[in-house]
Amino acid sequence: MPVAINRRPRLVRSGTEQPVPGFQKPAVPAPEPYAAAPVAAVTVTPVPADDGTAAAVVPGAQEPAPAEQAQASATGSAKVTLLPLEDTGPQAIVVPLAQPQAQPPARAAQQPAGSGPAAAHPDPAAAPGATVLSFPTPAFKRRRLRLWTVLGSVAAAVALVVALAVYSPLLALKTITVDGNKLAGLDTILATLAPLQGKPLPQVDESTVEQLLSTLPQVRSVTVEARPPQTLLVHIVERQPVALLKDGDKFIMVDPGGVALGSTADQSAIALPLIDGGTAAIGGKNFVAITAVLAVLPPSVLGKLQHASATSPDAVELKLNDGKTVVWGNASQNELKAKALDALLNTPLPPTAPGKPVRAPVTVYDVSTPRHPVTR
Repeated sequence: MPVAINRRPRLVRSGTEQPVPGFQKPAVPAPEPYAAAPVAAVTVTPVPADDGTAAAVVPGAQEPAPAEQAQASATGSAKVTLLPLEDTGPQAIVVPLAQPQAQPPARAAQQPAGSGPAAAHPDPAAAPGATVLSFPTPAFKRRRLRLWTVLGSVAAAVALVVALAVYSPLLALKTITVDGNKLAGLDTILATLAPLQGKPLPQVDESTVEQLLSTLPQVRSVTVEARPPQTLLVHIVERQPVALLKDGDKFIMVDPGGVALGSTADQSAIALPLIDGGTAAIGGKNFVAITAVLAVLPPSVLGKLQHASATSPDAVELKLNDGKTVVWGNASQNELKAKALDALLNTPLPPTAPGKPVRAPVTVYDVSTPRHPVTR
């Protein structure tokens, strides 16, 4: 291999490229001016040395004198050789070649035959007579794995059952049962709920039924009860009518909010008091005061009323079927007034004592002061 040799001193070492501790580069006198340095093309041949190393020898070069021989400094595993060169002619450059480091006996004995420095990660299980130990999984990890497996299986089974229940045609709705309705007709309710027919029962919820029945003014609230496999029970809470309003040749039932709940041509067919003013009175102050009073009366009293009127919100009067008058006053303490009126109407008068004049019949019940009601 052709090699170009120059005349500048070179630091040559084997092993790693780390600086040599404690070594100082000797001072080299400046060369005299000269023309371009001669360059010889030579062939380098590795030759074994006496100390077991190898050297690269340049043919045709003279061996340096003992005083001029290479100075060596050994540091660790690297051997550094300094070659002083003269200006006269080419010199032989001796470069110690790196040798593989010998392995410790104990370490070499452990390596299987055929392995060397190139085998960086030998397989222990490939050694003759090697025994591979298998360490079992800890008990708590096995228990945890079993627990998660069981939970996953249960969750999957539940999801499957729910999916079948929600979408199965075996649970399609076929029968609707309704209770609690008095004002709203059964046929009207069933016709309103007809879109639910054939729908899987688990998909029918209370909000859906309530939304469908919201078109019926008589219905105030709804609760539903599923009865598998194909029946739905609908509980209806209706608005309560408290009075009648004259509207042409018919009478309209209204609740305390003035919502029309039905109509009749015969006033006597419905045991409710008549409010003056017709449908035009709905929403007025007097109407609100009258209906607030009628809403707290028990059915036993409400059924005995024929007429309800008010000249102002503080002057509400009721007229009974037998012609007697109830002075109510304003709409304060309505519950207490209702209890006082119920007691007066349902408590018989004591008989007249012998020799005493017969008491005049009661025509007025004044409950405007409910803790001290008065009859006249």
